[in-house]
Amino acid sequence: MINRTMTAVLHRMAAQYPVVTLTGPRQSGKTTLAKACFPNHAYANLEQPDLRRLAHDDPHGFFVRFPPPVIIDEIQRVPDIASYVQAAVDKNRRAKGQYILTGSHQTDLHQTVSQSLAGRTALLRLLPLSLQEVATLGKLPDADGLIWKGFMPTLHDESIDPTAYYRNYFQTYVEKDVRQLLQIRNLNAFERFMTLLSGRVGQVVNLSGLSGETGVSSTTLGEWLSILESSYIIFRLHPYFANIGKRVTKSPKLYFTEVGLAAYLLGIENPSHVTRDPLRGGLFENMVIADLLKTRLNQGCDPGLFYLRDDKGFEIDLLVKQGRSLMPLEIKSSMTFNPDFIKPIRVFCEREKEARAPALIYAGEALPDVHGIRCVNYSNAHTLLTPSPLTQ
Repeated sequence: MINRTMTAVLHRMAAQYPVVTLTGPRQSGKTTLAKACFPNHAYANLEQPDLRRLAHDDPHGFFVRFPPPVIIDEIQRVPDIASYVQAAVDKNRRAKGQYILTGSHQTDLHQTVSQSLAGRTALLRLLPLSLQEVATLGKLPDADGLIWKGFMPTLHDESIDPTAYYRNYFQTYVEKDVRQLLQIRNLNAFERFMTLLSGRVGQVVNLSGLSGETGVSSTTLGEWLSILESSYIIFRLHPYFANIGKRVTKSPKLYFTEVGLAAYLLGIENPSHVTRDPLRGGLFENMVIADLLKTRLNQGCDPGLFYLRDDKGFEIDLLVKQGRSLMPLEIKSSMTFNPDFIKPIRVFCEREKEARAPALIYAGEALPDVHGIRCVNYSNAHTLLTPSPLTQ
C-alpha cells in the first residue's frame, strides 16, 4: 500500500470527533486509506445495491449488521442515513472515531453534513497522489512522464496503461456520475465539452465561446461545469483581489484535479506527446497547482490558493494565503532559469506589504536565492508550504 500523507491527520481527527467525513474523487484512495487507518472497523459500501436498499429501507437493521465503529462508503447514496448517525452520536458524544464516512460528490455530502452532522464531524478531502507520495515509491519520473501517467494510486500500484485506464475511468465514472446527476442525453456534446476544457487548463473559461463550439447553451454548460467540480473532476482557482486593487480579473481559472485525465482527453498517449504538445506549459502548471492543493489538504488546511491578474496584464500564477501573509509563486515548465521568470514576483513584493517567502517553481535544479526569491524544482514545491501542526 502507498503511504498517504494524510494518515496522521485522519488519525488525529478520529481521536477528536465522533465522525470523520472523507471526500474526494473516485479512485483517489479514500477506501484504502480508511481501511488501513481503521482495520478493526466494520465496512459497508453503499454502492452495492443490496446494502443501499437495506440502508434505505431498514436503517436500524443496517446498523445491527454494521455496528460502530464502522466505515460507510459513498454515504451520499443514502443521505438519510446520516440522521441515524447523528442520533447515535448524540447518545454518546465521548466516543470518538465511531463513524468514518466517505463520498465522491461534494454537493450532496455538504447537504448531508450541514443538515445532520454539523459540529459532529471533521471534514477532510483526499485527492490523488501527491508528488511527495509518488516519490516514496522510487525514482520520480520526469515531468512529462508524470503528466502522461497522472497520479491515480492504481496507476502507481499496478502495471496499467494510463491511456486505457483514463478511457475506462472517463466512461465508467465521469459519464456515469454526470448522467445520474444531469441525465445528459447528448454524450457526444458532453465529450466534446470535456475535450475543450482540457485544452483550457489554467485559463478563464468562456462559456459563451464553448457554447458556440459544442452547440449547447451556456446555461447548460455552466450546470455541467458545476457538476464536474462537485464530482472533483475539475477545480477552480479563484482570483485574489482584497487589498490589491479594484481593476483585477474576478473570474476563476480552471484546472483538472487529475492532470492525467486532461492529458488523455487531449489525445496524449506517451510522454513524448507531452514534450511536443503546445499545451505542455498549461499541463505543467496544472500539475504543480494541483500538487500544492493536495499539500494543503493533506495538512488538514483550507486551500488558501488564488491567482492575480489585473486589467493591464500583470499576473501572478499563484498566491498562497497563510494567515495574513501572501506567498507569490511563479510556475514555469522550463528547465533553464531565466531572470524574466521572477520579474512579476519582484513587482508584487514591491507593491504588497503582506508579501512573504516568494518563490519560482520550475523544472530545473534548485538555485541559491535570486533577489530574495527561492528557485525550487517542482518535485519539492510542497516544502514551500508551512506544515500544519496536525501533521507534526
